[in-house]
Amino acid sequence: MTIVTMRGLAVLLLGLAIGVGSARTAEAQHQHESGAAAQGLGKVHFDTSCSKEVTADFDRGVALLHSFWFSAAIETFDKVVAKDPGCAMAHWGIAMSWWGNPFAGFRSTKAIALGQAAVDKARNAAPKTPRERDYIEAVALLYKDAGTVDTRTRTVAYEKAMEKLADTYRDDPEARIFYALALDQTALPTDRTYGNLLKAGAILERELPAQPQHPGIAHYIIHSYDVPPLAPKALEAARRYSKIAPDAPHALHMPSHTFTRLGYWNESIETNLASAAAARKDNAATEELHALDYQVYAYLQTAQDAAARKVVEAAPAIGVRIQGDAAGNAAPAPAGFYALAAIPARQALERNAWKEAAALPARETAFPWADAITHYARALGAARSGDPKAAGAAIEKLASLGAVLKDKNEAYWANQVEIQRRAATAWMMFAEGRKEEAVTTLSEAATMEDATEKSAVTPGPIKPARELLGEMFLEVGRPAEALAAFEETMTREPNRFRSIEGAARAAQASGDAAKARSYYAKLIELCPRGDRPDLEAARKASSQR
Repeated sequence: MTIVTMRGLAVLLLGLAIGVGSARTAEAQHQHESGAAAQGLGKVHFDTSCSKEVTADFDRGVALLHSFWFSAAIETFDKVVAKDPGCAMAHWGIAMSWWGNPFAGFRSTKAIALGQAAVDKARNAAPKTPRERDYIEAVALLYKDAGTVDTRTRTVAYEKAMEKLADTYRDDPEARIFYALALDQTALPTDRTYGNLLKAGAILERELPAQPQHPGIAHYIIHSYDVPPLAPKALEAARRYSKIAPDAPHALHMPSHTFTRLGYWNESIETNLASAAAARKDNAATEELHALDYQVYAYLQTAQDAAARKVVEAAPAIGVRIQGDAAGNAAPAPAGFYALAAIPARQALERNAWKEAAALPARETAFPWADAITHYARALGAARSGDPKAAGAAIEKLASLGAVLKDKNEAYWANQVEIQRRAATAWMMFAEGRKEEAVTTLSEAATMEDATEKSAVTPGPIKPARELLGEMFLEVGRPAEALAAFEETMTREPNRFRSIEGAARAAQASGDAAKARSYYAKLIELCPRGDRPDLEAARKASSQR
């Protein structure tokens, strides 16, 4: 048996402490060289020629950039410049941050000016390597001739530059990750082959095994597969992203894009509750409103009307804090105004509260596509509560807003407002007794909506045109066609309350009692906390044999 004296024990403990300390020092050095984990933001490392003193701060800035926390990223890159004035890539990071959310479609005049200023500073700092010069010249394309060249032309030029950069510097994983994001940014909502999205997703999936804690990889996989046919491919990333970067409000929200696509309402509610709370702590009003729009959508699909009503009541007080020119978070000012209009519109339309929808107060902002939501809800509400004249006035406003968007060359949003105008017009025709014409017009609107994808700013259409068509088919006594319309809607918008409930009624009217019971049972399963009166009819119908 070995006897250890007190002196020997002290020497032994000291040796162990030195060993542990050395191991920790070595681990810290390894993290410094291979990418230090930014607490609560994931793990990112971006090689630069900047001084080693700023490596950790620079990596933190890029981690913030990957989670679209742009205001915090700018603050961090500013610290890098203060410590190392010759770090040209810190100015690159600031330019990327002022560009903001690539899917937002909006940059203020101030953001463009400050982004271009950052590009100029990056160039003046004399980047020390060809790779760094290529990064800076790539981001410069996003701002080049912004006053005369349209955004899409500039973003496509940036995408091509990033493709070349990623091909030139094949040992640079960040080049590939940012290239994948550029592909997502330029994906057209009318491209039903999803070419860019699939290419971006494949790049990111190849990177994932080497960097499982990288926030950008998980984040951009979700964006790459944020369309109905591809959404299941994003589920793993959606469940991991909030754990990778729990301190970033957008990382807490972003999984709900996938959950919404799949109709996983409870998961969407939980992640948006967390995201809204984090945004509130950061005083990020638009980010909070964006999370609340997704949250209220999920509440309404599970018939939790009282919970949704609380969100509706809370939203206006948040809206007064929207800052149009701030770098902010992932959601820019237009997303905030969109949510302010969408939240009460959804609350009325999802409950079939037509008179409530018709009376929604309209607002005028700098964003016609956001303002159009209220007029769409007012038009539907008026038409379906028997007031075609009031519906006509709202439809005229939709036509006016659509014309403004067309003049501004905002083709996507002009098309979305036109879909809304046609759908509302169809219900006005129906209220006037022109039922066959109404069906034809609404069918055209549904076909138009089927041909495009939703924007990332919204969890889904305020009221899907094909779901509206199903409801009209029921009204005119064509239940088989109604059932087909509801079921087709569910292929794009799964687990929607009104589509399931409509399918149940259509099946019942078609004489298919078994299918009707199945849909009613599904409705009850989805709404264990539901407080909507419709559920009582569903419970009664599902219990009948």
